Amino acid sequence: MIDGRARHLLDRPRNRPVRTALGVSWISFYLVALIGAANDIIAVRFHVSVESVTWAVRVGLFIVPPTAYVITKRWALGLQRQDRDKVLHGRETGIIKRLPNGAFIEVHEPLGQDRLHVLTQHEQYQAIGPDPAANGEGPDGGFRFARRLRAVLSRSLYGEGTQITKPTAREYQEITSRHGS
Repeated sequence: MIDGRARHLLDRPRNRPVRTALGVSWISFYLVALIGAANDIIAVRFHVSVESVTWAVRVGLFIVPPTAYVITKRWALGLQRQDRDKVLHGRETGIIKRLPNGAFIEVHEPLGQDRLHVLTQHEQYQAIGPDPAANGEGPDGGFRFARRLRAVLSRSLYGEGTQITKPTAREYQEITSRHGS
């Protein structure tokens, strides 16, 4: 089957939070291991024992990558939330207006079509479930484990909590019509 979709090889990192977090986690693991390879030099330069540097690296190999993963994923999701808010509410203009009831609001300006496209052009993938034919019937019954593993990996990459849904056209129209009146 030929897939005719556009291929965006250079996705914005915030649009793939799990993939970005896995990459940062791997890089942090590599950097801690690289520091561990120079434990003797580090010990001499900082006037500490080689054993303490070695133990710090051993602990760091298990603590730093998961911490980097969590921080990076939360950061990317926060940037997605910011993009969603910007699409729905527009750009802040810095103009403050006072309402008749005494409240102050900041005036927002709608984004241009080119900026809206940049913020909403990415595809949002859905997690796949196990194939319905994988419940033992048919010739593919032996691949049940592989399908389950594929479904679990898909949920971890594209399931709930891995991305912020981008605004729909209906939500955008409702917000713009509400602010336009």
